[in-house]
Amino acid sequence: MKKALRVATPPPDLTVSEWADEFRRLSPEASAEPGKWSTARAEYQRGMMDAVSDPRAETVVFMTSSQIGKTEIVNNICAYHISQDAAPVLVVQPTLEMAKSWSQERLAPMIRDTDSLSGLIADSRTRDSGNTMLHKVFPNGHLSIVGANSAAGLASRPIRIVLMDEVDRYPLSAGAEGDPVQLATRRSATFWNRKIIMVSTPTNKDESRIEQAFLESDQRKYHVPCRDCGEYQVLDWKNVQWQKDQPETAGYVCEHCGSFWDDAARYNAVKRGKWKASAPFTGTIGFHLSGLYSPWTPLAQAAQEFLQSKADPMRLKTWINTYLGQSWEEDGEGVTEETIHGRESFDPNLLPEEVVLITAGVDVQDDRLEVEYLGHGRDGETYSLDYKILYGDPSSPQVWGLLDTALRETWDHPRGVELPVRCACIDSGGHHTNATYTFVKPREGQRIFAIKGVGGEGRPHVGKPSKNNRQSVRLFPVGVDGIKDLVYSRLRITEPGPGYCHFPIGRSDEYFAQLTAEKLVTRYRKGYKRKEWVQTRPRNEALDCRVYAIAALAILNLNVNSLANRFAQKAAEEQTKEPDVKEEKPQFKRSRQRPIRNQGGFANSWR
Repeated sequence: MKKALRVATPPPDLTVSEWADEFRRLSPEASAEPGKWSTARAEYQRGMMDAVSDPRAETVVFMTSSQIGKTEIVNNICAYHISQDAAPVLVVQPTLEMAKSWSQERLAPMIRDTDSLSGLIADSRTRDSGNTMLHKVFPNGHLSIVGANSAAGLASRPIRIVLMDEVDRYPLSAGAEGDPVQLATRRSATFWNRKIIMVSTPTNKDESRIEQAFLESDQRKYHVPCRDCGEYQVLDWKNVQWQKDQPETAGYVCEHCGSFWDDAARYNAVKRGKWKASAPFTGTIGFHLSGLYSPWTPLAQAAQEFLQSKADPMRLKTWINTYLGQSWEEDGEGVTEETIHGRESFDPNLLPEEVVLITAGVDVQDDRLEVEYLGHGRDGETYSLDYKILYGDPSSPQVWGLLDTALRETWDHPRGVELPVRCACIDSGGHHTNATYTFVKPREGQRIFAIKGVGGEGRPHVGKPSKNNRQSVRLFPVGVDGIKDLVYSRLRITEPGPGYCHFPIGRSDEYFAQLTAEKLVTRYRKGYKRKEWVQTRPRNEALDCRVYAIAALAILNLNVNSLANRFAQKAAEEQTKEPDVKEEKPQFKRSRQRPIRNQGGFANSWR
């Protein structure tokens, strides 16, 4: 009778955090702190997880930084609804590839190492187990894992718990079906006790799904008490202070009494903190949390990352999104040619000493080829070394012969070495595609590649190449919108240093007009704001060439700072040597055709 009663007794009524503290175990391959879960390790997680157990709330929103345990919160919510409150669950990742990765690297180890889960979900190797990579069956429920780019995955099965991870990385539309957030939410329409959970770090202001959802919630922020005055406050980056040029001295200053907290004091304050809403509750609970609360990120590290990022708008944007958990707002929508005139700062016949690497971008037009040689220095500083227009019909070989000679040019570096063009990208998406492929095919070993620009937000600067074309040429997709964001953000930098763009004396007005020939405009598509690049004048070849030259650097995937360090080390070693008594030769830029090297192997083709 006692055994029968134990079997029939319902499980204890636990919240998500209580369940995690009792049953959850962290896996060694998925956590830096494997073993038994403890919500007290990051106390702010308790309120975030327990909001999912609140029967009053239909929607729960987490707008957070990275490194605050967000992924493990998602995992705990899934595990809770497998073990404690069984229900049909849907997990939506930005792409199908990310869905598979989360299933393999996060979900599978958690099921394996958490006893209360492993007994509910059969081994995927068992025949007819109902357990596949993207679909798990358990008593009274199932877990489906899909990508936001898959309309089919978002359009089947009724779901009670919809958990959407990194919603700001979702595409604008799942195929032709519409907004993936709305598609996933509709799956739960028949459940009176449904839960919609949205999780993400924010991206751009006015475009961020997670920020919009947070603003529609009760907007909870985590308040912590000062150890000296006892006053509660929301941690703000403006109160992080350190001695000049010494980020390792960083600490937090209480906004009420001015007491200085080291990391230990900050961690202790977080343990005693509490969530407070700043807007009326209307059915949606929202949480905002920055990396200042993280027990895994010391303030010295955050200060160091801020100093390394602040001069480069694109790096600063990433830091604001991923550490402060805030959306990024551009200072301006475009750059005018007047704003960058006056930056002609170096002799076009002399290679600046700061340049340690050269790439090239080539734009193909109906009657010409245009080439920009871009020199790269430390921390993203660039130098437009030369810009050439090669006139001729790209359907005939003559103009391609001129380009072959142009891409073999070298520059004499003040350190006594010759710098070649290390990588070049040629646009094949608009004009004379077959002729471009014919030119590129035998020169891929010299790192001369065909590229095709791909528009849209969130695309990588350079994607994985394919050979799905008639000549089996390696074709690299280039995220042109992201690189244009990078170019324009750097053109806004007004002082030489990280990210600054240098130009040679005598560069034409037409070049600057073409370089600034586009701007971002906000348009509405399917009811959502979207920013798109549009041309403001007929010609923009200089901008395209700059984009392709930066894509070439991304293909190389070299650490330019490390290369600059080696140049500096070599210079220091030369200064310690006994000077040779010989006539000094003037420095000059030298343009010559490089000898044709052995094409017999990939290694031999490197310059």
